[in-house]
Parts: sequence; C-alpha cells; structure tokens
Amino acid sequence: MTSLFEAAGLEKAAPRPLADRLRPEKLADVVGQDHLLGPDGPIGRMLATGTLGSMIFWGPPGTGKTTVARLLARETDLHFDQVSAIFTGVADLKKVFENARARRQTGRGTLLFVDEIHRFNRAQQDSFLPVMEDGTITLVGATTENPSFELNAALLSRARVLTFQPLGEEAIGKLLARAEEVEGRPLPLDENARATLVGLADRDGRAALTLAEEVWRAARPGETFDAAGLLEVVQRRAPIYDKGQDGHYNLISALHKSVRGSDPDAALYYLARMLDAGEQPLYLGRRLVRMAVEDIGLADPQALPIAIAAKDAYEYLGSPEGELALAQAAVYLATAPKSNAVYTAFKAATSVAKQGGSLLPPKTILNAPTKLMKGEGYGEGYRYDHDQPDAFSGQDYFPEQLGRQTFYDPPDRGFEREIRKRLDYWAKLRRERGG
Repeated sequence: MTSLFEAAGLEKAAPRPLADRLRPEKLADVVGQDHLLGPDGPIGRMLATGTLGSMIFWGPPGTGKTTVARLLARETDLHFDQVSAIFTGVADLKKVFENARARRQTGRGTLLFVDEIHRFNRAQQDSFLPVMEDGTITLVGATTENPSFELNAALLSRARVLTFQPLGEEAIGKLLARAEEVEGRPLPLDENARATLVGLADRDGRAALTLAEEVWRAARPGETFDAAGLLEVVQRRAPIYDKGQDGHYNLISALHKSVRGSDPDAALYYLARMLDAGEQPLYLGRRLVRMAVEDIGLADPQALPIAIAAKDAYEYLGSPEGELALAQAAVYLATAPKSNAVYTAFKAATSVAKQGGSLLPPKTILNAPTKLMKGEGYGEGYRYDHDQPDAFSGQDYFPEQLGRQTFYDPPDRGFEREIRKRLDYWAKLRRERGG
C-alpha cells in the first residue's frame, strides 16, 4: 500500500544513506554470494525450478541477507513481509500470520523475512511451525549467530540453512565502483588509501559504503586523501595486518601451530604481534582455549583450566595487565605435553553417531520407572559398578546393533600415560568377565 508521503514523491526526495540507494534491484547485482546465487547454488537452483522453500540465512552483518530475501520475493511473485525479532511479540506474529492466510485465499503467497530470528524464544519460534507446514508463509530468517545453537531443532528441520560469506576484497571493490557510478564522481583516495578503506570495512559491505560516504562528505574540492589522511577523517585505526583477511588468518595459524609445535618463544612473538595489531584479546583467549582442548587435551588436564583462567583474568583486569595472563597461558600450552587423542576420538564418535541413527541403548542400562517398562525388560540384569570387584562390571554400554566401538586411543605420554594404564586394565577385566 502506497503512503501519501510516497505518492507525493517526497520519499524519493528525502535524504537516503548510500548503502540504501545502492541496494541491488535484481539478484544478479548482489556481490560476494555466488556460491548461493549462482546457477549451481542452492538459491539459483530453487529459482530455476520455480520452487522456494523456507530458509535460514546465516552470516555476518553487511553481506546481503535482507536484500536477497527481498529480491527473492520479487522474483517469485510472493508478497514480502518483514519483521524484526527485536521489536515483534507473539501478538504481532499472529497478525502477520492472519494477513498471510487472507492473502493466500486470494492466491498470493507470502515470504516472511524475520531479521535476528535467533532472538525469538522457543515458544515464539514454535509459532512458525504450523504456518510453514501448511504453506501459509515461506519463512526466511536471518541470523548472525550459529543456528545450531540458537534455533529450535523443529524449526531447523523445516528450513534449509544457507551460509552468507563475508565480502572479499573483490566484492568490496565492486561495491565502491558502483557507489562511484551512482555518485558520478570518484572517491578522493589514492591507491593506498583505497586499500586501507577496504581493510577498515572488515568484509562488511554496508560498512564499506558508510566509510565511502564519510570520505565524500569530508573531502574539499580537489582534495585527495592518502592512507594517513583517510584515517584522520574516519577516526579509525588502520590495521597493522588485514584483520579478517589473509594476514589475520596467517598470524592466528602461526600462533596455533607454534603452540602445537611446543615453541613458546614463537608463540609469544605471534601473540605479541596480534595484540599490537589491535586484535581483540578475548578472541585470542578463546583461541587459546581451543588449543588446550584440541592439541593438549588430557595429556595435561590443567591446560584447559589455565586457558579459561587467562581469558577470565583478561576480562577482570583489562588491558594491558590482562594481556600478561594470555601470555602466561600461551607459554604453558606451548610447553605442555601434546595429544589430540580426545579430538580425534570425538570426530570418530560423531561420524559413527550420525551413521548409526537413533539406536536404542541396551535395555540393561535403561531406567524402568513404570511397570510397563519393567515388563519390557528395562533395567533387567543391570550391575551397579560400585558393588562389583574393582568397582567395574565390564558391561557393554553400546547399542546391540552397533556393537562395541573404540574411539579413544590415548598416547603413552603426559597424564594420558596413566589413562592408558587404566584402559588396558579395564580391557583385561572386560575380557575376563565376558563383557
């Protein structure tokens, strides 16, 4: 429905941000998401077959999630309705669904775009299920958070998760070129300043266009900024390395491999370089925690508590004092005995769990709170381990259809040397007792 404001042409005359004026008018104009929109991408294939299913768009800000949803509705002749989980309650959703049902009776479908869908609680997320199932709406939800953690399994089972990638340098360059075409003038930046602006955008298309707009506002007639002048204009620090680009990933990879390779001096060097470059210290803290569980594991059970304590210490102390806690953790992890046995075992167990499906555990180890379950043999023959010799019954805990599996194979070093002894002893008892 057109408002009086729009009918009078005032809406077009009103000032609009550059990012809004450059919104693509067709899917072919969207940059950086060819893996989704290309002929062989999932969205490209949906459009080619003329069928559109519900989807969850997962990706960082400024990658085109809202734009793609709007253009999908246009290209499939669906009514586009947009809500934000931040401002929408259950009553608002009911009204949206009622309007969609009425629209459906006239033969028009509805694409409902829900921004920040992960902010809806479980009950609100469940409210989408019936209108998705009966075709009242085609849901497109957008989230910057991992859908596996933030969205209900029931909702995820009815929608396809599509990952939007951060924009690379080429995609950002296309956006800036399009902005110059729309503005009818080049950005007043030399080559180095232009590259710096791309880095400052941190792979966010909207941020790149906002920065470009700031530059145009600040430039005097005939003025061209170098990198230093650009930084003064936008009041942001230039990354010493390309945060979010190759330099960022190269350095975090070097830090991780230095710790894995038991080289505390190299680990300190790369940690110091990243901190000096302006990397978020808590990001480094999280990566140290990852190193503790991936590369050290149970070879030194203290590695994980020390890494978490370092992260907590930084949160408590801030910079620069808290950075020393991160350095201490990096040195501890680098000098600890190494093992990826738990990491490898978990990957193997995950693979078997996915392949095996919903196998029932042995009835012996299932509780039987009702007579019916007792009659079915639940809990029958269970041996309480604490009452057995050596507090070990030797029972088989795997589903009968799967059979006993071995995933965890601790090496003979660090604390896992003791774990290996226990596992070998229990294996001997299991053989003796026929478990």
